[in-house]
Amino acid sequence: MKNAEIIQQLNLEQKCALLSGETVFTTRGYKKAGIPSITLSDGPNGVRKQAGAADHLGLNPSVPATCFPTAATVACSWDPALGEEIGHAMGEEAAAQEVSVLLGPGLNTKRSPLCGRNFEYFSEDPYLSGKMAAGYVRGIQSEGISACPKHFAVNSQELRRMASDSVVDERSLRELYLTGFEIVVKEAHPKTIMSSYNLINGTYANENAHLLQDILRKDWGFDGAVVTDWGGSNDHALGVKNGSTLEMPAPGGDAVRELLKAVETGKITEADVDARLDELLTLVFDTHAAVENHSREFDADAHHALARRAAAESTVLLKNEEGLLPLAAGARVAVIGDFAETPRYQGAGSSAVNSIKVDTFLECLKESGLNSVGFAAGFDRQGKPDDAKKAEAVALAKKADTVLLCLGLDEIKESEGLDRADMKLADNQIELLQAVQQANPNTVVVLSAGASLETPWLTHCKALVYGALGGQAGAGAMVDVLTGKVNPSGKLAETWANAYEHTPAKDNFAGKGRTVQYREGLYVGYRYYQTAGVPVAFPFGYGLSYTNFAYSDLKADAHSVTLTVKNTGNRAGAEIVQLYIAKPDAKVFRPAQELKAFAKVQLAAGESKTVTLTLDDKAFRYWNTKTDSWEVEGGSYEIRVGASSADIRLTAVVEVAGTEAPNPYAGKSLPHYESGKVQSVPDAEWETLMGCLIPEDKVRIDRNMTLGELNHSRSPICWLVWLVLHTLLTASYKRGKPDLNVMFQYNMPLRALAKMTNGAISMGMVDGIVMEAKGFWIIGLCRVIVEAVKNVILNVQLEGRLRNS
Repeated sequence: MKNAEIIQQLNLEQKCALLSGETVFTTRGYKKAGIPSITLSDGPNGVRKQAGAADHLGLNPSVPATCFPTAATVACSWDPALGEEIGHAMGEEAAAQEVSVLLGPGLNTKRSPLCGRNFEYFSEDPYLSGKMAAGYVRGIQSEGISACPKHFAVNSQELRRMASDSVVDERSLRELYLTGFEIVVKEAHPKTIMSSYNLINGTYANENAHLLQDILRKDWGFDGAVVTDWGGSNDHALGVKNGSTLEMPAPGGDAVRELLKAVETGKITEADVDARLDELLTLVFDTHAAVENHSREFDADAHHALARRAAAESTVLLKNEEGLLPLAAGARVAVIGDFAETPRYQGAGSSAVNSIKVDTFLECLKESGLNSVGFAAGFDRQGKPDDAKKAEAVALAKKADTVLLCLGLDEIKESEGLDRADMKLADNQIELLQAVQQANPNTVVVLSAGASLETPWLTHCKALVYGALGGQAGAGAMVDVLTGKVNPSGKLAETWANAYEHTPAKDNFAGKGRTVQYREGLYVGYRYYQTAGVPVAFPFGYGLSYTNFAYSDLKADAHSVTLTVKNTGNRAGAEIVQLYIAKPDAKVFRPAQELKAFAKVQLAAGESKTVTLTLDDKAFRYWNTKTDSWEVEGGSYEIRVGASSADIRLTAVVEVAGTEAPNPYAGKSLPHYESGKVQSVPDAEWETLMGCLIPEDKVRIDRNMTLGELNHSRSPICWLVWLVLHTLLTASYKRGKPDLNVMFQYNMPLRALAKMTNGAISMGMVDGIVMEAKGFWIIGLCRVIVEAVKNVILNVQLEGRLRNS
């Protein structure tokens, strides 16, 4: 142990107390032993250190900081070095604000386009996600503080996120949902990782020995601290035993007593407590020194400039008919759309940053060299029909050479705690687009959204530019792209399906029960569409430029690939070269092709460069459930190099030595997985792949019953609580503004009452509520009262001992 001398000074109660937070965002300190308290803060795309009353949903104000483009945006740059620059700036701001742990980046694999938090995640591809996240982590930790990649793992939806069970086969778990984290751990060495809320195959992530011990610590060599998501601890003692270091936010004295009792009964050992405390103290001492030595200053203007450059390099040109873009200086433009005046530049929830300043499209346009003939809002932001606004916009469109139409998703469409209902743009925006295009066919749609959309309206615009969620400087970046100051080089980090009905997980995402069945297996995103032959609107890796690139001279072996890329156009630009691996004659089923390397190359007009791509240990491997290890199927593999997953320019064949492992699927009937057509996998085939029966899915009256499930209880009081929450939630939906606080409470399990109330509610009180819900009305209420009194007394006694010891 690194901190054995300090740990030996502490008694068991003190050690147990240190393993949970003191406030919503700070750890406990112990001055007599020289242990300082440290601060953790949300921060996937900017520091969100709370200024007033702390909360974990971003509802209360925070200290001003730079709001960088979200992960979904920067992923489209395909540039880990850019991620590292952003991470360095965020780390600098965090240290200046005395934050030791920045809670990010988020890198969950985008299983479905409807996940409400997709704006916070990088990609549908784990290799791209892992490489981008590693860049962020390196940058953040270069300032001496800690990054905290999240949410580990298989956290793919917001509905019932604290109580849902992600049921996934081991191969898909390893290849799709853990590979990104593996890359981050091995390449960037984060000091902390955040465990997710959900269960994985029946066991909560935060107490999952297979996840935290077997894979994270033993297989990958992680020696840092694991932090719970806020309120994500189910069984604190099991968490400590199985590798979870710090319980957050501030569960109070009950968590301390839980650990003490667990040691006394033999459920865990004091050695388990010591191991977790050693991890925590290493984190505290490593990061506290960096925070203490920081100047408390940073260059806000330089960070704003970086945010603008990052947004510009991440912008994706999806359509440019007749070369309408870039716009020439002096071009007469009409600016239409509410987003031009009030930008949509970040997601909602715990990632929301109190931006130092926010550029608007209208203000940035004044310095663009374009001639604006005026602005019209055009539509109601929340989707209400407004014929007057539409008529004003149409009249304005007729006065201009080109229309810049700013469309997108409003703030409540994409948020922590709430999944999207569909992939559609609001009807009133589509109707406006159609009317404007009839008035002026030179219509450019500027799109703000943190996730993919259905685009049946694509024929109604000549150009489509996707800015995603560009952060506080995103508006200026968009103007730079539209005017040609920046040549767009972004490529999509997720596939845009033609319709939600075409997506692989449509029947197994955010359903009614607690169990979420990942029946699609390996076939997520382009792995599904290309294997199953499903046409898409825009493929993974797609993006246009104002110039053109030619590929030639491919040379390949099993270790590396070289080729020449030439800019054949008349302006400088950047190309993202993508390498996919395929094995058409595979005996072990696999997707049609998979991304295994990429590089971004800057080229002047007419310039050529040699690009080298390295094939690492992940290039040919697959997880074999029979040998319980990574294996390689020997034989011929196709090396496919191109400008997108659907635009392969060069191919080569290489021979790869195999590991001679047995086929784990020999003798098994898995036709849907062999074909990739996995939208409707039968129960028997799913069970064959899993190697077990489909878990029973029913509401149980226990600590993990959610408040939204209390209508299944046997208590009138619980029914009333459910009715109040249900009514408030329904009313907020009807207003078009879902209440995130009510949504969080509705999906919160009963045990979270003891984890999220700073010690005011104990688990004993929760057990009383469970008794009440089971129909033991009087006994349940009496137990709640008795446990409440006991909790107050025990908490006072505990805090007194900790202060005086």
